[in-house]
Amino acid sequence: MPTECSAEHFDFGTVEGRAVEAAFDGGLVSSDAGALLLGATDRAIGLIDRFAACFHDERREDLIEHEVATLVGQRVFGIALGYEDLNDHDELRHDPLMAVLAGKLAARREDCAPVAGKSTLNRLELSKLEPTRYHKISHNPVAIKNLLVDLFVEAHARPPKQIILDLDATDDRLHGEQEGRFFHGYYDCYCYLPLYVFCGRHLLVAKLRSADMDAAAGAVEEVARVIARIRACWPRTRILLRADSGFAREDLMAWCEGNGVDFLFGLARNERLVAEIATELDLVAAKSRRSGRPERRFKTFMWTTRRTWSRRRRVVAKAEWTKGEANPRFVVTSLRRDECKAKYLYEKVYCARGEMENRIKECQLDLYADRTSAATMRANQLRLWFYSMAYVLLCALRRIGLRDTDFANATCGTIRLKLLKIGALVRVSVRRIRIAMASACPAAQDWGRAAIRLAIAAIARASPA
Repeated sequence: MPTECSAEHFDFGTVEGRAVEAAFDGGLVSSDAGALLLGATDRAIGLIDRFAACFHDERREDLIEHEVATLVGQRVFGIALGYEDLNDHDELRHDPLMAVLAGKLAARREDCAPVAGKSTLNRLELSKLEPTRYHKISHNPVAIKNLLVDLFVEAHARPPKQIILDLDATDDRLHGEQEGRFFHGYYDCYCYLPLYVFCGRHLLVAKLRSADMDAAAGAVEEVARVIARIRACWPRTRILLRADSGFAREDLMAWCEGNGVDFLFGLARNERLVAEIATELDLVAAKSRRSGRPERRFKTFMWTTRRTWSRRRRVVAKAEWTKGEANPRFVVTSLRRDECKAKYLYEKVYCARGEMENRIKECQLDLYADRTSAATMRANQLRLWFYSMAYVLLCALRRIGLRDTDFANATCGTIRLKLLKIGALVRVSVRRIRIAMASACPAAQDWGRAAIRLAIAAIARASPA
């Protein structure tokens, strides 16, 4: 029998003689009940209020329906829940879970919803550095950048002995006529070239840049700012910068040497470098032909360029023969030979930087950090910070609430799918708001454990030191 559907009622055949019917008439039902963990995480680290404090509001107080903290929280929570478009918020503003997260169940005006729609949020994203007639909310870029570093420092119970800061640039493809668009030959597209700095899973810098510049452009200024703020809290922590060959620039290496910061950068090969390991390449080639397997050797030597470097520096070379051809690789470092042997330095320390690429993929694929479709770079930079704060929030949920669980190393996308996207019936009474989540949720046990841990963390944060 064919399925019969109407605008309000849908039939899906029968199961064991019973008709299967569907309709959007369930009342206060949300598919995002797990977002309660996001609110608990925010209370544990204080992200939303401090992010909102980076904005300045010159609207008339008697006409304000949605506070800045409500707008900022709504945008960050929405991104974490998978709603990258502002258009989504024209429906989400009526979602009961969004109202719960905002701490506001009803609007003061009859023509408004508890939280904001797309137009109000759009004005927030288009805010300028100074308030204007049409954009009365402005933002402070310096305060936002410093907040990312402060959240990183606070995530540690005690100062670590050593941290490794990973730097990388990536492509942010553009499909319009955005300000600052430029065709990048390597990526073969029009794009931005944002600079990221991570320490493990922690995001410290997300700087939007035009693609018509060197990968390391602005790195010295960002590194100097971040390290100064870290050292103000952790003066004895040893810091190592790690990046690919795009950052092996004289100004960055000289700054590190002048400020007591170690570095380990990839080094682009050239004829002079390859000539330094000619003997090692011959040896591994002969050994590979005998064994039929790839072979490698490592060599350390002091080296400098003919013009660009100001001094000789330690270079570690990997002389490798694989698939019937040479595959030499080089890194330059400030670490001494007695501190780190060549093989360990390359294979265990340098190669580990590849993990940062997974963090960038999380930001761009799970949290839409490459969705920079606003007309101006200023607005797109603010968007990038919203995406970054959503990433920080989910990382805090993973670190505090999900440690020692099956989700301790899960990606942001997996956390969203398994723990945030939970269907629930919402009942609002005089005394309570009851959110009845699906009984068959597979992650219910880990969800409950995370909720308890986040509640404890929030109490600890609220308690006087």
